Amino acid sequence: MNRSVLKFGLTWLAVVSAFVIPSQTVVAQDDVLKLWPSTPPNDDREVGPEQDFTKPEDRLIAGRRIIKLGNVSTPEMHVYLAPEETRNGSSVVICPGGGFSILAWDLEGTEVAEWLNGLGVSAIVLKYRVPTRDLDPKWQAPVQDTQRAISITRAHAENWGLNPDRVGVLGFSAGGHTAARAAIMTARQYEPVDESDQKSCQPNSAILIYPAWLANESEDGLLEDLNATPETPPMFLVHAYDDRVSPLSSALLFVALKKADVPCELHVFESGGHGYGLRPVDDQPVTRWSSLCSDWLQRMGWTE
Repeated sequence: MNRSVLKFGLTWLAVVSAFVIPSQTVVAQDDVLKLWPSTPPNDDREVGPEQDFTKPEDRLIAGRRIIKLGNVSTPEMHVYLAPEETRNGSSVVICPGGGFSILAWDLEGTEVAEWLNGLGVSAIVLKYRVPTRDLDPKWQAPVQDTQRAISITRAHAENWGLNPDRVGVLGFSAGGHTAARAAIMTARQYEPVDESDQKSCQPNSAILIYPAWLANESEDGLLEDLNATPETPPMFLVHAYDDRVSPLSSALLFVALKKADVPCELHVFESGGHGYGLRPVDDQPVTRWSSLCSDWLQRMGWTE
């Protein structure tokens, strides 16, 4: 069987199985790991059973439905290692978006893992805790989960054939906010729980696609607690000018990174809206951002 066909089948099985059988049974080339050895930090919520909240009447993305995974109380890492013959050691933790209410699991998760695997980059799709929109701060649990996933990835780097110095983070919308914080904030947002947390929780690069809510109220700078420094990792940013989630999040982050002398590539397209993931639309060039990002990863030495 063609390897790409087999890989697609494994990916779809992993996604479907998450809703019909315990996710820990989905072990092939990939794996599923629980993030925390017991209850996640600062989390005593009762959110109900995990489920797909997609409705038949929901808007289609590029003509197809998406999986809106909600009520996540047991965060997990869904590991998609690139094929051994093309694996280059780079890895990326993917944070799907969903307004801190749900996770756009396939659109901004497993489909992105497939793309990265095609570049020889291993991918970890992060099932972080949602909903957290009513918590203060709403980003804390997702950032804790992201930092933990980055540390665990480095702890497994030798076994997975990865380079611990090439662990990136990629996020969309609310997941872009989460990924941005994981990249910029140097302090771990939870107390270490085991040996994995002896590994750094800061990524070596960040890819932010229509990141949300990074600008302050006056929209003349980033949020007060987001301070880019020369130690902040390089970033790749994409936004559409007509996005209802303001492109100023990306523009102001670019300015802050420039002032800190951090390498950054910013693409703002005239139109395209929000929530397109990797699904191409003929008259919207922004939906082909992955080609530009592939070139950036190559220039950064992540696909060698």
